[in-house]
Formats: sequence, structure tokens, C-alpha cells
Amino acid sequence: MNLSSANSSQNSLFQNIEKIRRHRGKIHDENITLAHGSGGKAMRDLIDDVFVSKFDNPILSQLEDQATFDLASLLQQGDRLAFTTDSYVVDPLFFPGGDIGELAVNGTINDLAVSGAKPLYLSCSVILEEGLSIETLRRVVISMQIAANKAGVQIVTGDTKVVHRGAADKLFINTTGIGVIRAGVSISAHNLQPGDVIIINGELGNHGTAILIARGELALETNIESDCQPLHDLVQNILDVCPEIHAMRDATRGGLATVLNEFALSSNVAIRLHEQSISIREEVQGVCEILGLDPLYLANEGKLVVVVKHKYADTVLSAMKSHPAGKNACIIGEVIPSPPGIVLLKTIFGTERIVDMLVGDQLPRIC
Repeated sequence: MNLSSANSSQNSLFQNIEKIRRHRGKIHDENITLAHGSGGKAMRDLIDDVFVSKFDNPILSQLEDQATFDLASLLQQGDRLAFTTDSYVVDPLFFPGGDIGELAVNGTINDLAVSGAKPLYLSCSVILEEGLSIETLRRVVISMQIAANKAGVQIVTGDTKVVHRGAADKLFINTTGIGVIRAGVSISAHNLQPGDVIIINGELGNHGTAILIARGELALETNIESDCQPLHDLVQNILDVCPEIHAMRDATRGGLATVLNEFALSSNVAIRLHEQSISIREEVQGVCEILGLDPLYLANEGKLVVVVKHKYADTVLSAMKSHPAGKNACIIGEVIPSPPGIVLLKTIFGTERIVDMLVGDQLPRIC
């Protein structure tokens, strides 16, 4: 064989290798093994087949160790970045109204949204327990992509780790989000002023109750579903009519009571709630009475607490009611000067009681 033929054969071989390398792998295992976290072909096949095939977008398809963005395009949408991260360990993985994947996407979107940001990009890191069903993982990833598509965000980078059987409980997810805050918006827990109005977009406690029932540890049956939903469009509706929102927070772990205590402490004011104005489903109230829980502390995954000047309250309330996620919005209280750092509840009997910061955890692993 002459040198020319040898070089031609070698070039052909290299070209075939490059084609093989660019071809996305397929996973044929039924369960996660330690090899899927080894950094080798098994891991690449898992990433290609389960994650990249579903999250596919131009940024992710580069398969670099990081995602890169054009700063000029970001600056066209606002003047500041919002950056957040959260981990999800909910048990069970699937529950009425959602699953851990949808929860991870929506939860991170909402953490960005309450700063006034437009969510744009997410990362997805997973810790997988050896033995986890590949089909279970696929279901979760599909839910993540559906939620991301619905919200108009892209999952652009991530990481995969596998731990020995028993070292984790099936699947944990960490998601990090980046968004852009429009100019003129300044939302903070430090902004509350006496006279401000407290608004929430609907019923409390549905998510925490749905998780509790889904665990099957209690002989209770209800049709309650999690309120897991993205809130960024609702927030944009609010900001379109009133950029001067003082504070905003999604009432997740610790519920409404914890959010309002944080607001009161940060702004050194008091907050008075009106029990008759707070919407709680009869089934949720019943479960709480049976178990000795307080629905004000139950977790939510689609509830937005908004604090705004009194003069803007009706305008904001109308904007919220015009959106499906805010159709049941209502005013539930107001900010008062004292006693500073305290949340009070005016009961249906006309008395007042202190709603303190939650001590401990009513329901672990609800998100």
C-alpha cells in the first residue's frame, strides 16, 4: 500500500470515528447502575438518551461544561440579572397534580419571578440512587421539559451523579435559574410600609396536603391536588399595571405564615391578617384538624404573596384575577406600624392571636 492510500484509509477511519462520536448514545439498561455515574460511555449514553434528547436546544447541544449567553440580548430585556438555586427531595416522586420534575422547574421559575425577573435559563443536576428505574427517570425528565416549554425557558446545562443503593432516596434534583429584571422594578422584603395591603392569589395548603395524602401513611382519601404551577406570567401581569410592588414571595416551605414573618422582621413592621378573608379548602382544613396542623404553615407551590401600596391594591387585584393563576386572588391583610416584627391574625370570632415563625417542620420533604 502506498502512502497516499494509507493516508486515505486513515482519514476515512477518522471520519467514521467522528460520526460515531457525534451520534447520540442509547441506553439499554432498565435501572441505574454505578456505571452511569462513572464518566464513561454508560454515563454519556444516559445523558444523551434521557436528558439531551428531551432538553435539546442550541445552547445545551454544545455539550460544554458550561452554558454561554450573549450579554447584549440579555441587556435588551432588563438591567439586572436574577440568579437562584434550589434542591428538590420530595417524597413521593409522583403526587396528585405533579411530580418532582415539574416541581423543580416551576419552583425555580417562581423564585426568579418573585424578584420581578423574566425567567430564561435553567440548569438541571440530578443525584440518582443505584437501582432507580430508567423509566421513572424518563417520566421525570419529560415532565421537566413539558414544564420548561410551557414557561418558555430553556434547560441549558446540568450534571449527573450516581450514588450507592441506600445512599439517597431514588432521585434528588437541583435546579439553578437565571432571569432578567426589567428596569424600574425593585422588589424586596425590606420595602413594606404601614398602610400596605397583602394580597394572595388563592387557596392555601393544597400542595402540603396532597403530598401528605400521597404518602399513603394515613387512612385518608381526598381529591386534593398540588397547586404546582409557574407564576412568572402572573407576576408580569402585575408589573404591567403596577411596577411599584413593595414585596413579593411564593409561599412554599413554611407557608404563608413564614413568608409574612420574614417580611415583618425585614421591614420592622407588623402585619395583620383577616382569617375570614383567607381561602382554605374544606378538605385541607379537615386534614389539619385531624392531624393538629395549621394550614397557615402548610407548603404551597403556586401561591404568590404580594405587598403593595393601598392606592394600587384594586388595580393589582384586578390584574391578578384576569390571569388563570390569580382568578381567586383576594386581599387578606394589611401592614401596620406595631408591634414591629409581629404577624397578627384577626380571627373569625373578632379576637387576635400571634402567628409566629414556624419552629421545626410540620411536613418534611414536601418539595
